[in-house]
Amino acid sequence: MTPPDLVEVAARAKVNLSLRILAREVSGYHAIETLFCLLDLADEVTVSRVSSGVTLDVDGPDLGPTDENLAVLAAQAVLRATGDRFGVQLSLTKRIPLGAGLGGGSSDAAAVLMAVNRLSGGSVPHPELLQLGARLGSDVPFFLSEGTMALAWGRGERLLRLPPLPPRPVLLGVPSEGVATPEAYAWWDEAFPEGTRRGPVTLDADVFATWGSAARAGGNDFETVVFGKRPDVRALFEGLTRTHPIMCRMTGSGAAVFGVYRDERERDEAAMQLGERDWTLIRTMAPAT
Repeated sequence: MTPPDLVEVAARAKVNLSLRILAREVSGYHAIETLFCLLDLADEVTVSRVSSGVTLDVDGPDLGPTDENLAVLAAQAVLRATGDRFGVQLSLTKRIPLGAGLGGGSSDAAAVLMAVNRLSGGSVPHPELLQLGARLGSDVPFFLSEGTMALAWGRGERLLRLPPLPPRPVLLGVPSEGVATPEAYAWWDEAFPEGTRRGPVTLDADVFATWGSAARAGGNDFETVVFGKRPDVRALFEGLTRTHPIMCRMTGSGAAVFGVYRDERERDEAAMQLGERDWTLIRTMAPAT
């Protein structure tokens, strides 16, 4: 079958239903254990075949230097792996907020890896595509897995796909200022100068059978240090908690927080109660439907 000349992909956001920092390695890298959950909220990614090179057009906020963009790096990685036989034009419509812990950059990168590989006729086997993704970022392998929920360890390359929980409405609260992941890890290291060394938790599969049990299974280690440095994120979290969601967490290293609700009426009432002040509210669903 002839490969297409254009591929369109929805690059979905994620939240972390739990996140534990297990250890800081000698290299400075932090090993984690986390439970990923895909959201309906998504960027739109279009990848078109051109004669050579990689170009990027963005409909949305400034993403910084093009040569440092994960989507561009992803495209270059696949093109190199396939012998640079052609180039691509990338077009991103950004809907996932930046610096929020929602994985927008990693999701865009995963979408581009898959799209460019489709343009090449599937030249790169999926295991090799996963390796390329792991080099770009610890969230990328989850997005490449095309699952809706998964446990991940280490640098995100070790994944256990899980059956999805029942879809539930989600209210995202996104502060006006994001948190850079390196900054959040620096705050963690400052709070725990001797480091931590913990093993992963042994969990029964039933823990992830309901939203209530998943909520009781763990929290997000970053909350302690981010809330101490960012009173606005703490205030947003506390405001969401007062709306009585099934689960309330900060996602990733912040700054977004989210509440999971029993139905859309409860979520919409929570949005009215919380209001928009120093943050933006986004209604979505989890897991992605």
